Amino acid sequence: MTRLLLVCAANLCRSPMAEAVLRLRAAELGLAEVNSAGVFASSRAHPVDKRALAVLEQRGYGMDRRWRSRKVRTEDFDKHDLILAMDRDTLRGLRAMRPAVSPARLGLFLAGMTGLGVDEVPDPYYGAGNAFVHVLDLIEARVHTWPGSLAVFHRSEG
Repeated sequence: MTRLLLVCAANLCRSPMAEAVLRLRAAELGLAEVNSAGVFASSRAHPVDKRALAVLEQRGYGMDRRWRSRKVRTEDFDKHDLILAMDRDTLRGLRAMRPAVSPARLGLFLAGMTGLGVDEVPDPYYGAGNAFVHVLDLIEARVHTWPGSLAVFHRSEG
């Protein structure tokens, strides 16, 4: 069973959306734990972006109203087996803060996906409302291929 951390920039949109979707299917996907955080998140915790929450709710995903953003912590690299970044900037931030010795594997959330036209989950924060729909489409596409994609993550950076 994999302990997963999903990471974006501020932990307000992409990573909490992915967390909500993956938590719903955690047991069937072999996930013992699903969390999210941001490499550049504020030290002050914030609720999930209202636009992200609205898109999640439209598709039937629940999100605990008490959920709050948080910054990636050093202990996350020991606590989680797999840490997936939504984009390359976030992955660079994770690599910079990673302790010298860490069992966690790092990678991109969309690693190995084909046919999407993108290999990163774009940040919808400053975009239009449909940007959040596109992000959820990408997250659902990844989750749909999850069991077959674990091999890609296990070959990713150790």
